[in-house]
Order: sequence, then structure tokens, then C-alpha cells
Amino acid sequence: MVKLFIGGHPLTMDELQLVQLVSPYGQVATIKMVRDRQTRKSKGYSFLEITDIEGAERIMEALQGKAYGDKELKINIVPPDAEPAKKPQRPGGFRAPTYAKVERRGPSPSYGGSPSQDGSKPRRPRKQF
Repeated sequence: MVKLFIGGHPLTMDELQLVQLVSPYGQVATIKMVRDRQTRKSKGYSFLEITDIEGAERIMEALQGKAYGDKELKINIVPPDAEPAKKPQRPGGFRAPTYAKVERRGPSPSYGGSPSQDGSKPRRPRKQF
């Protein structure tokens, strides 16, 4: 089986119309029309599996660059060793963050609370909005 990429077909085209378009040139085994997950509308490209290489070549010769609707069809043979794209993952997967324990030396600083023991540091005024 040979996998074909067909791009540039109209967004209103469905699987049946695509199979009817290519079936005079080669026998279609499977079809995968790529759609938007939320709206379920076609994204304008599909993948077809054709039973033999001769049929795939006939489809490419007949339909490559052909105007269909308001778009031009682009057809390529997908290499057999091509893997589907994988989603990027964060290195190491998801883990809860780890925090290092910090030892404090001396008295804790006073940040805007009550003035220090000796009264040398005045309190900061609040911002006015």
C-alpha cells in the first residue's frame, strides 16, 4: 500500500467526494480527512492509502496541480518510513516543583509591619490609588 497526501481541496469537500475524485485512477483502501477538533470542519488536506504504486502514480499524474473548486490540488507520496509528528513534551514529564530549604541567620527582617525594636526604621506609607 502507498500513502498519498492530498492538499488544497475545498473545505466543503467530504470523504465520499474525495474518493469519487481519485477512484477512476486508483483503488482507495483507506482515507483520513484531517478536521478541526472543535468545529469538525475540514482543514483542506487528507491522507489516502492506495492499494498499489501504479495507482498512486496515475492519481498524481492526473490530479497534480488540477484546479478543483477555488483551489489547486497538491499530491505527494508519503515516504514509508515517515512517522506521524509527535506532540512536544516538557523534559522529564510533569513533576511537582521541588524547593530547597534555606536557613536564615539572625533576626528576620521587618517588611512593612511594626517598626523595628529600636525605632530607627520608619514604616513605609501605603500607595494611594
